[in-house]
Amino acid sequence: MMNYDYTNNINEMQLKIKIKQKRKVSSLNEQKVRKNVLEYSKKILSFIAKDELDDNEKEWLTKETVNNFKEFVNPGFLEYRKSVTEDGQFASVEWKDDGPNCFKDVNGKSYIDCLGGFGIFNVGHSNPKVIKAVEDQLARQGLNSQELLDPLRSVLAKILAEITPGKLKYSFFGNSGTEAVEGAIKLAKIHQQKNGKYHFISAVSGFHGKSLGALSATAKGAFRKPFMPLASGFKHVPYGDSDLMYSMIKTSSMVGEDIAAIILEPIQGEGGIILPPANYFQNVREMCNEFGILLIADEVQTGMGRTGKMFCMEHYGVEPDIICMAKSLGGGVMPIGAVTATEEVFSNFFPNPFIHTTTFGGNPISCAAGIAAINVLLEEDLPQRAEIVGEYFLNQLRDVTKNYKNLVHEVRGRGLMIGIEFLSDKIGYNVSKGLFDMGVLVAGTLINAKTIRIEPPLTIEKKQCDKVCVSLDEVLKKLN
Repeated sequence: MMNYDYTNNINEMQLKIKIKQKRKVSSLNEQKVRKNVLEYSKKILSFIAKDELDDNEKEWLTKETVNNFKEFVNPGFLEYRKSVTEDGQFASVEWKDDGPNCFKDVNGKSYIDCLGGFGIFNVGHSNPKVIKAVEDQLARQGLNSQELLDPLRSVLAKILAEITPGKLKYSFFGNSGTEAVEGAIKLAKIHQQKNGKYHFISAVSGFHGKSLGALSATAKGAFRKPFMPLASGFKHVPYGDSDLMYSMIKTSSMVGEDIAAIILEPIQGEGGIILPPANYFQNVREMCNEFGILLIADEVQTGMGRTGKMFCMEHYGVEPDIICMAKSLGGGVMPIGAVTATEEVFSNFFPNPFIHTTTFGGNPISCAAGIAAINVLLEEDLPQRAEIVGEYFLNQLRDVTKNYKNLVHEVRGRGLMIGIEFLSDKIGYNVSKGLFDMGVLVAGTLINAKTIRIEPPLTIEKKQCDKVCVSLDEVLKKLN
């Protein structure tokens, strides 16, 4: 007779009951989460649909934003942002644009934007032509299938071939400046490997992004050390020193570490708006020609008219082999980056076009924004406007700061890419905070904290420049 284990049967039944109970509890929890997220997102969507919020909504959104940064984004931002109070309980929360050169916080305070999103608003905030292009494309199609040929990517690539200097022709599109730099590094690597060249030179105080490849070219130790070891083969030399550049190239060649490419910013942005000496880029170009090195121009911040030319390299009469752009390429509306190269260099991607890809790069909405942004830059001749207004602004700032030599070291720049260097980091921060309180947004640079950058939309008016200068004088007077 077979023995039947009743005890085991009971245990099995109890286990099944427990599993059912847990599933029921889990299901109830999931339903609760689902309900909460639906209600929360519905509330936020209603806010997005409003042009103005009432006082209770403003208060709730401000507190919610501060708490969400603390709990779900990064609490470090609450200590860093000048818009946040010392106790971290209140912050100025950005809400909407206020004309082409200003924006408002949620409480309605307007700020003259002299930071420009680190240089993205070249054609102004919410430029109507860019907005219309994006809305028109969005009404037709948001993203594409990735399989058929997409027309706007081809059109934007053609336009970039026309407006970039020299023989630059083919473009790859990403979503940011960092991605553009990554693409440039990979293009240089694949092109130069047949020549046995695997090393790169970039400049001290240079900034090229923070992904591992781009970070290898970036110079600041505080960004690099936590992620060591980075991509191998990157060497750094002081910016603007042609003799040391030549020595590095020669030395590298002698020890079998031949240089594949040199990547430089035409003006160092995050380094503190550092302009190169006269003939520096001409000298670098000659070195590249002598040693068979590719020259990569990182115009992510200097491009699209910022310095008074469509691209800053045009000031020097130098043609790069590869150029990187982003930031204002999207017209201050959409994220887009591009790396454009000569046919000789880019043709290495021809045999296998899938060797370097990205899902969202070159999407039709971003390309529509890019096409419209370039159209505005050309139609309104904003590069020339940047040169004229930039010279006026620079002179006004120098006139104000000449009375505060105990605070200000130097005012420098080109076009509407201007830096004010102070004698200490603390002075720079206090000036930024003081200007912010007076409704003028500026910010320090990531590599040189003593320098605050002034990169307003290229549409900024002279009377707004004057207001910034008056505000700066008042702030410096208080700190003097």
